[in-house]
Amino acid sequence: MAALTPNPPTPTDRELDRALASGPLRDIVIPPCPELLIALRREMDKEDPEPQIVADIAARDVAMSASLIRTANSPYYARSRPVTSVGEALGLLGLRMTEKLLTAFLTRNSIRVSSPLLEHFWDTSTRRALAMAHIARQLYGVDPELAYTCGLFCHVGIPILMQGVRGYAGTLTEALARQDRSFTETENAAHKTDHAVVGALVARTWRLPTPIYQAVRLHHDFTILKDKNVLAEVRMLVAMGLVAEHLVGLHEGIGEQREWALHGPACMACLSIGETEVDSWLDALHPMFDSVVQAP
Repeated sequence: MAALTPNPPTPTDRELDRALASGPLRDIVIPPCPELLIALRREMDKEDPEPQIVADIAARDVAMSASLIRTANSPYYARSRPVTSVGEALGLLGLRMTEKLLTAFLTRNSIRVSSPLLEHFWDTSTRRALAMAHIARQLYGVDPELAYTCGLFCHVGIPILMQGVRGYAGTLTEALARQDRSFTETENAAHKTDHAVVGALVARTWRLPTPIYQAVRLHHDFTILKDKNVLAEVRMLVAMGLVAEHLVGLHEGIGEQREWALHGPACMACLSIGETEVDSWLDALHPMFDSVVQAP
């Protein structure tokens, strides 16, 4: 059998390599992908994943098992009798939803968030991921599992920067408040890098599919929506990401955000949708958003 030829590096890969080699990210620590997540992805990548193996992976961490059972017992699933085991939870939730929940748990516990500024970081990230998966199921061209993981990883660069770059907490406060420039412009003005670059580095280090780390890198760059040099799948993920951010913001009481006001119409055009679809998705996602349960 002939040796496989590795894919040539993309412009995103070259940019990420430069970011790691010099500048403020030279000494930043990218956490390794958890072994349990590697085992989970290996099993779920099979043509017929074995539920018992997935249940065994979940049972290897007591807190992860408890989180899965707690979610299965949330009001969203409205069971008359509470779930008491990982196997029961998996049977109720299904393999794909279990995979999503375990991925979120393992990511959250590998990338710790300790700042009060990020108190609800993982709740919001999980809601964004659920919204992107839901949108993907309504459209063509993007796998819902890919969309979910992209939504989960969009902002992982923020806690990494919080932990590794001096003064980033103040930058984050400023970026959240400013209306005259974008979030990443504020980050770059202070630190010559931003959370999109760092998040893409994490996603690539964890060997996530190329469209994910490219979309994470570009998720604040809406000039790419009409750029045919960017994969159509990546452009859709970026557009879906802003729609999901808008839906989560409305649910969490944030209201219309600057990026949605500026780029929402372009993202809806990219996805060939309108306000009617966005409103219906918000209604459909409301109980799912409410079901998000973060482990203590």
